[in-house]
Amino acid sequence: MINSRIRSFAFAGIEARPVWVEVQISSGLPAFLIVGLPDKAVGEARERARASLTSMGMALPAKRIVVNLVPADIPKEGSHFDLPIALALLCAMGVLPGEELARFAALGELSLDGRLNPVAGVLSASIEAAAMSQGLICPAVQAEEALCGGDIAILGAPTLLALLNHFNGLQILSSPEFSGREQEPAERLPDLAEIKGMETGRRALEIAAAGGHSLLLSGPPGAGKSMLAARLPGLLPDLTHRESLDVSRIYSAAGLLQGGRPVRRPPFRDPHHSATLPALVGGGNRARPGEISLADHGVLFLDELPEFSRPVLEALRQPLETGRVSIARAAFHITYPARFQLIAAMNPCRCGYLGDAGKECRKAPRCGEEYMGRLSGPLLDRIDIHVAMQPFVPLDYLSGPSGEASAPVAARVRVARQRQYARHDAMKNAQATLEQMPITPAAQEMAQKVATRFRFSARGYTRMIRVARTIADLAAEADILPAHVAEAATFRLRSGLD
Repeated sequence: MINSRIRSFAFAGIEARPVWVEVQISSGLPAFLIVGLPDKAVGEARERARASLTSMGMALPAKRIVVNLVPADIPKEGSHFDLPIALALLCAMGVLPGEELARFAALGELSLDGRLNPVAGVLSASIEAAAMSQGLICPAVQAEEALCGGDIAILGAPTLLALLNHFNGLQILSSPEFSGREQEPAERLPDLAEIKGMETGRRALEIAAAGGHSLLLSGPPGAGKSMLAARLPGLLPDLTHRESLDVSRIYSAAGLLQGGRPVRRPPFRDPHHSATLPALVGGGNRARPGEISLADHGVLFLDELPEFSRPVLEALRQPLETGRVSIARAAFHITYPARFQLIAAMNPCRCGYLGDAGKECRKAPRCGEEYMGRLSGPLLDRIDIHVAMQPFVPLDYLSGPSGEASAPVAARVRVARQRQYARHDAMKNAQATLEQMPITPAAQEMAQKVATRFRFSARGYTRMIRVARTIADLAAEADILPAHVAEAATFRLRSGLD
């Protein structure tokens, strides 16, 4: 009876849980069994492992082979168990040295010819391997991704045969190095210089970008809501090292990390209004991060906000407050990060022309009340800034001067962010507490009067002060002044909530 084992990982959300892959080869009728709550993809690993060995001119012994995934009470899913199963088999067959293999954990998918294909979760596996002081074996195309997890030995192999030759001293797999490549934007970012007018909207966009605030743009069709929101990515600074690691880990778990390069730019997600609840918050039969998690430290843009289903919109309430989403199902309980910036756009009613006597429908103003009724008060109370866009006037737009370009606005946003990070320990104003935001007595008195006069909720008062703090940062002021509170209150009152 011959036994061997190697470390691998099972994934719960973005967390990697250590798993032992044990192999026993014993006398008995020829069989190949995989036990330990494997899913169908793991069960099929036996055929991929068999074919990979055949491609190298090897064959499994005609004996009883049992692969046990420990602990056995944790569900195992995914094709990344192919490589550790094949390595443990080769070790049990005496082809690989067990002492050398014991220093590494492994994950990767096998092709029928023995090539190693990329899998999801390599970055999380690397972080967990570093915590256990072990090396990591992974597909060669993901070696650079694994380097981001910590200072550990990484073996990036193109094929199973290359790994076999490396451990037997027939060839050496070189240690991977950072190539210095960064994730490139898919296309040129739209520039604010292309927009004329819309001064209030431009100002609100700059404040939202600087403080990470949620923003709701409302107005008739063609007023420039979506066009303005599309310019937000060009105003946002690069992610910090910590933010980049957090976002890259989520994209790695979702299998979306392109080329193994870490994410450097804030993500911008814009799902269609037909998106389902699992698509937005995550989950499903095989739990995956949803759009709000893929927008972590970035932007979630919801165009035509009232057209989203009511359950989907209500599911945003908790993540907007806590910065995370917990998915509880009978088979699993997973928590994903979801510290996103919500940018939304909507028409005032279904026809879109409420208030325009020449265009509004016959149901006005009842159509506007019904349309706004799709959005709950608690959800709208969580939106920091509301801007009512004015109707598009062709002559004014064509004859007006071009607006300020994105570059100087982005520079002001970057400086304001630096002030926030220095004051709040790498935290944006949108997550700061009242105690972390210095305010003059006059400004505080004014804020309290406004909150009392318009019956702000405690949340509404706090969010008004946060927006005022961002306005003060853009003005390079150490304390919040009455003028900053007045502008923040104006944006708050435009929502019609308070």
